[in-house]
Amino acid sequence: MFNPSREQVRQFFIEAWQKYRQKQLVSPLENMAVQLIQQHPEYHELLEKPEAINQDYTVEKGQTNPFLHLSMHLAIQEQVSIDQPPGIKAAYERLAAALDPHEASHRIMEALGEVIWEAQRLNKPLDNERYLELIYRHTSI
Repeated sequence: MFNPSREQVRQFFIEAWQKYRQKQLVSPLENMAVQLIQQHPEYHELLEKPEAINQDYTVEKGQTNPFLHLSMHLAIQEQVSIDQPPGIKAAYERLAAALDPHEASHRIMEALGEVIWEAQRLNKPLDNERYLELIYRHTSI
């Protein structure tokens, strides 16, 4: 299983954005990252600073971790593309039809964040049934 470090994840997004800006070839995964970064102009300046790789982002300071946010977007895209857990693709499509694809991903991200937090707090594996339950709550817009 691929388990990149915090620095590797951050470097991936920084390099993908840099390659895009320099009009270099990007891999399919980097292209997905670039598309997500384009949807988040608030992160553009940050991703152009090499020191961003070491910066801490804390809730206490009212900060969103841009690398975590982009990583969650990528994870959700992958889950939807392979319909894993089963049912997530249909839920995403229903949300995307009522909202827009980006906002649909943000709704799913809320559910993903909650089940990750619960799994960590309870020291248990991620609960796919709970994840889908939380997502389906959002589909009754």
